[in-house]
Amino acid sequence: MRALTEAEGRVIAVLLGGAGESERERLRRVHVPRSTYHAARRRAYEEGWLRDRYVPDPVRFGLSWVSFLIARPFADRGEALIERWKRDPGNVVISASPQTALGVFFHASEKEAARLRDELASARLASTFTGVTARVTGPEVPVYFDYEGLWTHLADIPGAATYPNGLGGAFAESDEDPPPLTAHQRWAATELVHRPFVAATQGRGGHLVGPLGLPFSQVKLLRQGWVTHRVFLEPSGLPSYRGRAADEVVFVLGDLRTGVRPEELFATLTRECRVYPFLYATHGGRLLLGALGRAGPIEAEQLPRAEPARRPVMPTLQAALEGIEVVQESAARFAPVVDHRYDRIVPTARPG
Repeated sequence: MRALTEAEGRVIAVLLGGAGESERERLRRVHVPRSTYHAARRRAYEEGWLRDRYVPDPVRFGLSWVSFLIARPFADRGEALIERWKRDPGNVVISASPQTALGVFFHASEKEAARLRDELASARLASTFTGVTARVTGPEVPVYFDYEGLWTHLADIPGAATYPNGLGGAFAESDEDPPPLTAHQRWAATELVHRPFVAATQGRGGHLVGPLGLPFSQVKLLRQGWVTHRVFLEPSGLPSYRGRAADEVVFVLGDLRTGVRPEELFATLTRECRVYPFLYATHGGRLLLGALGRAGPIEAEQLPRAEPARRPVMPTLQAALEGIEVVQESAARFAPVVDHRYDRIVPTARPG
């Protein structure tokens, strides 16, 4: 597999952080010719390195909780585990290898989330289950599959445009349920969420799924944050860039030590350790973070420019967490099975 070109790496970085940006703004930040930008963008989608999704604010659709579950399936039960997860109506993400599976599930209540965990544990499909269930009404999922922080660091683009992008969080200060969507708003939201999958059936390229040319009712939902346009990275097929390959997926789970706040740990990781989690979720003192790393050494002639010393990662985590679990998996083997299918939680609707 050939390495990414300099232009491809910079375009990927800008696209990951440019959801909602104009093409003019993206071109200003990427510093490559317009024709090169468009060719690299098209290739990134054709190769499956990037894909667009429209992520609904789950609370607007009656789903106030989200579970991130990590399992080690038994060698003879891996397929059964995946099929069981796929049958759950709240499942939107599954990535799996023969040894590890990650699932993301939305729930209407914490009780519903607990029932799912109990059912999965009693089915004896895996040797271990671990994870975090968080509320999405508040700021408990501040980073949700956002790879821009890492990628702008790799591409030497000063400052991330939008990192970190989280999930939900719009109703943290209110005990009241959000007002229900009107029939037309629900239809507009449904059209947005289903847009990438309708485009695929019509043979339209993934780079044409963005918000350019949307009707006003859908643009308004995006501006209000009821639905968010996101550009997601797929690490499993991504070539190396500048001699560095993010070829390992790492999940860290643990309980926050007394007095440690999750937002303070996140700030330390990004500013001092220069680690940019793509996933960060916490609830009740429990924390899960997901990050990309490099599994092995790189060739001497491929070494990047010298970087200033950074704070060691594991001692930082040990100072903030106890009962630490680390799950590592090859990115190439950790492939998507259910690929951000938010159409599963927003069924089709007719315009009002």
